Amino acid sequence: MNIENIDVDGHYREIGEVLTDEQKKKGVLIHALQRLQKEHNYLPEDKLRTLSSKLGIPLAEIYSTASFYKHFYFKPRGKNIVCVCTGTACHVRGASKVLQKIEDEFGVKEGQTTADMSLTLETVGCVGCCGLAPVVTVNDEVIGEVGTKKIGEIINKVRTRGGEGE
Repeated sequence: MNIENIDVDGHYREIGEVLTDEQKKKGVLIHALQRLQKEHNYLPEDKLRTLSSKLGIPLAEIYSTASFYKHFYFKPRGKNIVCVCTGTACHVRGASKVLQKIEDEFGVKEGQTTADMSLTLETVGCVGCCGLAPVVTVNDEVIGEVGTKKIGEIINKVRTRGGEGE
């Protein structure tokens, strides 16, 4: 089969004819949830109720779908998401000390958000940068070989960004 001969538009047109309106609405749900979370940094209940009305999907079904995926959040999160890797390599190289230092500096425990909404502290089983252990991510930035000096830089970076994120 020659790839140039595939009629992509025709294929999508056929799918559109096969799918019911309800299936089309469900197909939009994940994208809508992603956009809501990007805009609000979590999924506010009032916005989910509005989405339920617009799509004609029961609110319980929307919650069921969103709660299935780990990357959707139902509670407000900080502007800066600091994540400490606790995988084996990071653990062996002092991740628990890194986590403890961040908890002490910001007065939060893993899974919590500061009162000023500047930081949410999380852990993850593995970032995938084992050769750089211990690893911390700040928003989308991966920081490896976190020792005393780097932990201070991370803390200062988050304090400087404050509630404004980046």
